[in-house]
Amino acid sequence: MSFITGVGLTAYGRHDGKSTLDLMSEAASLAIADARLARREIDGILCGYSTTMPHIMLATVFAEHFGIRPAYCHAVQVGGATGMAMMMLAHHVADAGLARHVLVVGGENRVTGQSRDASIQALAQVGHPDYEVPLGPTIPAYYGLVASRYMHEFGVTEEDLAEFAVLMRGHAVAHPGAQFRDPITVADVMASKPVASPLKLLDCCPVSDGGAALVISREPIGDPAVRIAGCAQAHTHQHVTRIPAFDQMGAALSLGRAKAASRMDISDVSYAGIYDSFTITLAMLLEELGLAKRGEAAAMVRDGHFGRGGAMPLNTHGGLLSYGHCGVGGAMAHVVETTLQMTGRGENRQVPHDIPVALLHGDGGVLSSHVSMFLERVR
Repeated sequence: MSFITGVGLTAYGRHDGKSTLDLMSEAASLAIADARLARREIDGILCGYSTTMPHIMLATVFAEHFGIRPAYCHAVQVGGATGMAMMMLAHHVADAGLARHVLVVGGENRVTGQSRDASIQALAQVGHPDYEVPLGPTIPAYYGLVASRYMHEFGVTEEDLAEFAVLMRGHAVAHPGAQFRDPITVADVMASKPVASPLKLLDCCPVSDGGAALVISREPIGDPAVRIAGCAQAHTHQHVTRIPAFDQMGAALSLGRAKAASRMDISDVSYAGIYDSFTITLAMLLEELGLAKRGEAAAMVRDGHFGRGGAMPLNTHGGLLSYGHCGVGGAMAHVVETTLQMTGRGENRQVPHDIPVALLHGDGGVLSSHVSMFLERVR
């Protein structure tokens, strides 16, 4: 058993003069303070990777920089799913008694710490080194290919995809830490610069500086508490040329395993934090996870189902598409927001209904690695 006892999140966007370690430290300090702990009480550290600081021992470098000496410490790398994969590992570490309080931290100065071209090249390396990377595709290009196929198979349109960008921006308007807070319309998305057909600029998450952190503890601290009820992973492929059929994707597999681990189902869920690197990512994952039927997620967005006042509020901080994406910390912001919502600390973003159970899902690579997790509020 384990609990999310503290959360910390910086604003995402541009942080001139701040390094990866600075941003990680800021978020970590906020999470530890939120858990009402002292640094010396943290006995486990898990951190992700950083493209601007690709140190082979980033976890211990951070521990030294932050001034703690953990009994358990290492880094994790599964792309955008890293944050939730670290949560899952922290859950098992705490449950096994290997550490009492595990600090999970991710952050990166991806805007100010590297050039645009360097960022594009670093991320493109998820492609196959012989059959994909030499042809010059970028991450948006990989997802553009997936989007084209998905649209063909399920009748999804570009205007449908635009609905997800509008929804996320509408949520980000209420969060002072979001990178983009100006409202947009479907027409704005459609008119934005083409990036990788059918994806346009506003279909894509931005590159950000920022940091996020969580404290996962063996026992609850405070009331109400948020328990990690069950979690699971699935890894079906690495390269876009090896993506399985759309009815055999990893999201459904990891969700099924998480259901078994938690003894919960989608019908129990009243809030969702779902990875949204591109509009197509969010559309596909909502449908893969059973939160919408195939090809129908956009219609549910239009009907208000995933809005703050809807039946299934989704990414109420604005998600990757509008709050921002700083690498490992990107999806961790979903966890921070979900925890705040479940404990009634969503401030002007607080959803109007009770949230006893929430679903989180992270995606790494090109829909390659998946982590699904059920959270339960306990008093």
